[in-house]
Formats: sequence, C-alpha cells, structure tokens
Amino acid sequence: MTRWPDRHPFPTRWNDNDQYGHVNNVVYYAAMDTAVNAWMIRHGGLDPHGDGPIAVVKASSCEYHASASYPEELEVGIGVGRLGRTSVTWSLGILRPGSDAPIAEGSFVHVFVGADDRRPVDIPAGVRAAIEARLGA
Repeated sequence: MTRWPDRHPFPTRWNDNDQYGHVNNVVYYAAMDTAVNAWMIRHGGLDPHGDGPIAVVKASSCEYHASASYPEELEVGIGVGRLGRTSVTWSLGILRPGSDAPIAEGSFVHVFVGADDRRPVDIPAGVRAAIEARLGA
C-alpha cells in the first residue's frame, strides 16, 4: 500500500511564491491543513460548523526536500501515521501529480474535542470508519 492512499489537488497560486521564487513554507502548511479537513468533511461527515466534535491541531511538522513554484499543479498525499481513541496523526506528502517522490513531508496531529467545551472526545464514528476503510489504518 502506498504511503498516501488519497490525494487532494493543490494548485499553486501567483501569490504563493515568496521573494526567492518558490512556494513559501506557510503555503505547504495551509495546503496540508485544507486537504485533511476537506478529506474528513467529504469522507467522514465531519461538520466543522455543527454542534458535534471538531478537530483541532495539537502539533504539526514539515520537512522540505525540493522546491516548487507557481504555476505548478501539486497534490497533497493523505495517509495515517497513527489512529488513536481521540486523535489521529496524519502522514502527508506534497507531491507532483503521478509521482510518489515528495517535495515535502509533513504531519498534523488532530485531537477531537467538543465544539463547546474543547475537551477531548472519541473520534467521531464516521471519521474513524472513513480512515479505517479508505486509508487502511
């Protein structure tokens, strides 16, 4: 099985390039955060505006291997490093389409909390089922 079984489009934009002419590091973090949240909404039924649990970032990291520049079309590869009771560690790759060689590798730790009290809760059943079925965790 591939490290990143699902992929989310990451089209670069004109303003993503920094003064050095490549996509700025903060853009990679935004792409990864967008990809995993879109994935949970689309596949797991997460409703960030509802009254159910939400996922908040506890930790994140990114290691860069190569650079990219606008107007490249990139992808965020999505996998799972660890699936716990109240949290998931996402394994993420910034990739060129058709390639498994990452431009960057990252991780996000999402902890699920109550929307009102922000206390840890179990990962919602729909999100857990989607992770197990689609990402093999």
